[in-house]
Amino acid sequence: MRTVILSSFMAATLAGSALAAPATHPKAETQALELAKQAIALRSVRGPGNQTPQVAALYKAALVAGGFADADVAITPVDDTVYLIARWPGSDPKLKPLVISGHMDVVEAKAADWKRDPFTPVVENGYLFGRGATDMKLDGTIAIASLIELKRSGYKPRRDIIIEFSGDEETVMKTSSLIAEKLSNADIVLNIDGGGGSLNETTGKPEYWTWQGAEKTYADFELTVTNPGGHSSAPRKDNAINQLSAALTRIGAYQFKPEVSDLTRAYFQQAAKYEDATTGAAMRAFAANPADTAAIATLTANPSKIGKIGTTCVVTMINGGHALNALPQRATASINCRIFPGHKPADIMAELQRVAADPAVSFKDVTEGSVPNDASPMRPDFVAAATKAMHVINPGLPVFPSQSSGASDSMWFRYHHVPSYGASPVFIKDSEDFSHGLNERTPIWNISPAITYYLSLFTDLSK
Repeated sequence: MRTVILSSFMAATLAGSALAAPATHPKAETQALELAKQAIALRSVRGPGNQTPQVAALYKAALVAGGFADADVAITPVDDTVYLIARWPGSDPKLKPLVISGHMDVVEAKAADWKRDPFTPVVENGYLFGRGATDMKLDGTIAIASLIELKRSGYKPRRDIIIEFSGDEETVMKTSSLIAEKLSNADIVLNIDGGGGSLNETTGKPEYWTWQGAEKTYADFELTVTNPGGHSSAPRKDNAINQLSAALTRIGAYQFKPEVSDLTRAYFQQAAKYEDATTGAAMRAFAANPADTAAIATLTANPSKIGKIGTTCVVTMINGGHALNALPQRATASINCRIFPGHKPADIMAELQRVAADPAVSFKDVTEGSVPNDASPMRPDFVAAATKAMHVINPGLPVFPSQSSGASDSMWFRYHHVPSYGASPVFIKDSEDFSHGLNERTPIWNISPAITYYLSLFTDLSK
């Protein structure tokens, strides 16, 4: 009875949505939403009371009930969390597996700050509310339900299909690195926590969809100045705080050389038409000539674009001195960098040292939970399969690549030279993307077309 009622509700919701389409896989659609609600209710946040293991148990139970062998779904404890790897054996063991990648943990959310309790899932006005509704429990359960639907249809993959979920992607990524090392023989990875579609802010209709083929490398550097200090009544020129401040001022005024890759060039060329006239013109000009000073100035002034044209480094924390009436003996600062693919953190740190131009400022790489990674190749088989799958649900919709300025589990696979692509089929308005923020929500009309998309994509890349 629940299935009938929920499917009818979703069909009614779809009828008024941006993608009006019949509910073609009612069992999978019902399961995806129900699983997402159950997962959101579990507070899978690192630290005391972490319920990521319960999320893994929930996912395993669904996979086993859906036809996966119990022995093929493994949950591995790591510190206060776990990771899950489930394998659907293919008919040809010589072929490398297709990996579907996601994560179970979420960013902390304080109930006092939200309009609704973040860990009490609510479906209201066509949206699923709750921590993880966007990042990324709904995405994860849609993928699970899609695989179970494939099994229900009698599909037999040629290559193994593996679906895995890390347990600390939002924090230290220890499980992410372990999974990538264990699955370093994969042929290709579909990261369902990346990419996605953009909805028009006025009409709510899909404008374009991007797949993510690269991300910038995360790095933290610590800058330190030390000296003997002394009494504040007898100041000296070699003041640790003053020296560090001067170096930080030089670094703050510095811009790394803007650059473009084949992937980002394609993004700028295609995405320019969805921007205002000035920004769009700058994107096209920069794609044609990454040394165009006027285009660089326009894009640098736009916080949403500066990270797409090269490496960025910003001061995020400072600390100095030990007493109000004493010269500082130590001053430190933390600089966070997002490094354009193709550059090593050590080279970026060396460039910052040259810009600081003061041998009294020492630099140390204090990065945790990150490794360098280059862009994935623009593999024709993936691009063709992803474009085909998207056009099944949105005929003729513009599809093009993108590069993320943030970090994801793809980083760890790319570090092992395994191509990884962000390929989420979920559409959302930019103004309604509350990932990591308050009152996170996602339109549930996404569920039906997303399942259709996954059935096409998973089939094409595993047959």
